[in-house]
Amino acid sequence: MTKYTLLFVLLVSIVACAPLSEVSSPAANPKVILIVGDGMDDQQITMGRNYLHGNAGRLVMDDMPYRGAAQVRTVAEDDPRRPVYVGDSASGGTALATGVVTSVGRIGTTANNDEDVVTIMELAQAAGLRTGIATTSTVVNATPAAFLTHVGSRYCTVPRMMVFEDEQFPQDSADCSDDDIANGGAGSIAEQLAVSNIDILLGGGSRAFDEFIEGSETTSILQLAQQNGFRIARDLDDLADVPATEKILGLFSPGTMPVKSRGSGGRKAEFIERDENGVVWPEPFACEDNPGFANTPTLAGMTRSALAHLGEDSGFMLMIESASIDKEAHDWRPCGSIGEVGQLDEALQVALDYAEIHPETLILVTADHGHGAHITPQIADLALQGFATPGRFARVMTPEGGVMGVNYATTDSPHWEEHSGVQVPVYGYGPGVTDLPNYLHQGDIFHIAAKHLGLDDSSSSQ
Repeated sequence: MTKYTLLFVLLVSIVACAPLSEVSSPAANPKVILIVGDGMDDQQITMGRNYLHGNAGRLVMDDMPYRGAAQVRTVAEDDPRRPVYVGDSASGGTALATGVVTSVGRIGTTANNDEDVVTIMELAQAAGLRTGIATTSTVVNATPAAFLTHVGSRYCTVPRMMVFEDEQFPQDSADCSDDDIANGGAGSIAEQLAVSNIDILLGGGSRAFDEFIEGSETTSILQLAQQNGFRIARDLDDLADVPATEKILGLFSPGTMPVKSRGSGGRKAEFIERDENGVVWPEPFACEDNPGFANTPTLAGMTRSALAHLGEDSGFMLMIESASIDKEAHDWRPCGSIGEVGQLDEALQVALDYAEIHPETLILVTADHGHGAHITPQIADLALQGFATPGRFARVMTPEGGVMGVNYATTDSPHWEEHSGVQVPVYGYGPGVTDLPNYLHQGDIFHIAAKHLGLDDSSSSQ
């Protein structure tokens, strides 16, 4: 049997053989909505709050009844007994989706020995629950992929990327040849998504589905998805008349979906210069609507559509991701990150409105890892003595008349800003959240969700 077939057999046996008390739901039609802010630590949340609602204002997430923190855990690929203190979206997404700690870059597989680990989406499907994902990234990106697929590297998104060498960044090279369908694997991330049993999958990434399936020069991955029963949507209006019995693949942009906000005129953080008089501060700038966002579906709109399709009378597992908090931070764009924190908060309000009518709904909000942006004085005292950050710096003019300094100082690279190893927040609403501990490991999110859904999660552990 192939590795993929073995996984399916394991899924069925977990649900079929578990004691009834372990697979029965704590309530009729239990529902979990997990909302992930990619790279969303307390710094990014505070940036969003300061700009969107003011220093004395409140985000929707600020008023949730549970607030805790989760330790992000990652291990070394060559020795999984050794911790690595800064993770990525692949390892973080895998921990959230499976409860298993893995190495950077891995999707639904274990460090070193490359074993597939069962995800909460697969457990839910095997138990007869419905499943959905909505993301502002490409659907083949690391976080959504971690909930549905199993592959040795996050970069193995399409067949032609299963083996490649990145000369400039060797750490991003990949060899997923063991995962090739010809070698008994499940194929690339896009191919695995195309044959998955998810009920609704929304995001960007149409370019990946235009690629041909492994071994063919005539059949695209999109055609494979259609053969597997997916209705293809190009905007939210396409979802209105799709019966709940049909699967939906919504692809709303060629790559990552455009962000909602940007710095005025496209401004972002820049290196601080010096002249004969000392430090030359970057000019402040405000945030503005991103013209490229235009008719892009909002995360709140995708959340609303996903909830409508999953229905009121079924239990389900839904993952919502605001992906570009991270992507904009990598590119030193504070206004982009701020707007995507706002998108997450708006999606959360949609989820809370739904849960108010459906009290069997558990909502969890967290992040896959932290990021490098930090709020620092917009003109530091030390800078007046001739000292200044060696990293990029932005001075963001807020609507309430202040100037917020945002410092990016993990690297002087022209390519991207690094993640940070900070713990990430966890917010909760719904049954049992007030009994949760205030300090968690990232994989505990998986176990909390699985318990609420009445799933046997004994195959995954920290």
